[in-house]
Amino acid sequence: MAWGRGSACGSVFFAMALLCLVLNTETARAATYAVGDRRGWTFNVANWPKGKAFKAGDVLVFNYASNAHNVAVVDGKSYNGCTTPKGAKVFQTGKDRVTLRRGLNYYICNFPGHCQGGMKIAVNAA
Repeated sequence: MAWGRGSACGSVFFAMALLCLVLNTETARAATYAVGDRRGWTFNVANWPKGKAFKAGDVLVFNYASNAHNVAVVDGKSYNGCTTPKGAKVFQTGKDRVTLRRGLNYYICNFPGHCQGGMKIAVNAA
């Protein structure tokens, strides 16, 4: 009887260890990227993700002066037209963390003239 209880304990321990391993592996795969150059999220960053390979779950960090900029999550049409559709998510803290979803992800600053001045990025996540 003692052997039976011990093996159940061992099975529970093994299952918990396996769960921890899976969770840590998933976290380890996501990378974090600061958007822009040393100044952060600013003008002329439209070509920022040069040479980077992004994956769904990676995190973009937008650092900027919150009284001068923001980050709007938009679709491709809005990205090209520098418009923010009704109901779009707009970040305004100046230290925003955005998790990439699979496919194309579009971000603009919707302060007047900023997107047109190059304050926008498109990131493709595998």
